[in-house]
Amino acid sequence: MSDASQKLPQDSFAGEPVHPRPATPLAEPRGKKRSDLVLRLLTASVLIPAVIWAIYAGGLPYLAVVIGFVLIGQREVYRLIEDKGAHPLVNFGLAAGAGLPVIAYIGNEYHATLLMTATLLAVMVLQLGKAQITEALVSMSGTFFGVFYVGWLLSHAIPLRNFDQMVASKFGIGAVLISRVDPNTGAFLMIFTLAVVILCDAGAYFAGRAYGRHKLAPKVSPSKTIEGTVGGILTAVLGGVVTKLIFDFFWPSTSVMMGWVPLLVFAVVVAAAGVIGDLVESLLKRDAKVKDAGSLLPGMGGILDRIDSALLGIPVMYYMVLFYVWVQVR
Repeated sequence: MSDASQKLPQDSFAGEPVHPRPATPLAEPRGKKRSDLVLRLLTASVLIPAVIWAIYAGGLPYLAVVIGFVLIGQREVYRLIEDKGAHPLVNFGLAAGAGLPVIAYIGNEYHATLLMTATLLAVMVLQLGKAQITEALVSMSGTFFGVFYVGWLLSHAIPLRNFDQMVASKFGIGAVLISRVDPNTGAFLMIFTLAVVILCDAGAYFAGRAYGRHKLAPKVSPSKTIEGTVGGILTAVLGGVVTKLIFDFFWPSTSVMMGWVPLLVFAVVVAAAGVIGDLVESLLKRDAKVKDAGSLLPGMGGILDRIDSALLGIPVMYYMVLFYVWVQVR
């Protein structure tokens, strides 16, 4: 073979930059996934009993726990907003968010809504006094969003726990008797709601790993699948049924107000709301380009990563059960 035939044309690559292909990403080691799962289960074994105790205790201890979740979760939201380069009114937003459960405890969710209106007005007034006005829209909307997304939604945990008081204040004491609402029915409703959203998340995780083929929302959360979501909702319904059976056996006065057909409906709707809440938080994290909203909980990320499903599940459960009572007493 001649030298000429071995030569490549000099101008065939002239001026063309070389673009090396990126290295193939390495799959996450199985051992790391297993250790993360063990760490998550250990954290859950501490967190879940503490939350159940607070729900059972009610009163001021329960209010303090709700406020703690609001403050930490809302601060994590503001960090996500700050990661986008905005500067929300953090201290004011946290104060307003913490005030919502207190107002709901003293009054009801209507009074918390009034505080939300006052918060929006105050945010606009405070923004007028800031030296930096070029980001006024982002600052105001980010501050108010944090108060609404965590503070207002999670404040519904107060009227749901004190459900007998809410029924008496809205429909009269006779409605409490007709609907068979017990002073501790709210404890059952809260634990039922949390069992549904937590088991939906767990069921979706394992069902997705085993059977997941079709992406649910690939741009928002690539790991979530339709098969996993269906498995999660089925697991949530089963968890709701088991929760009622346990309460019917050990504490029947708290769960007698909920029939089996409403229970199945409530479980499906609350689980679906939890899935949406999870996707919303995934959207916020993806926009901020972070994996977790925080690092407070070993193996779980931040508080917001744990309450994202409950943020929508709790208000949905509260208004559904309130409507259920209204249908019975009207």
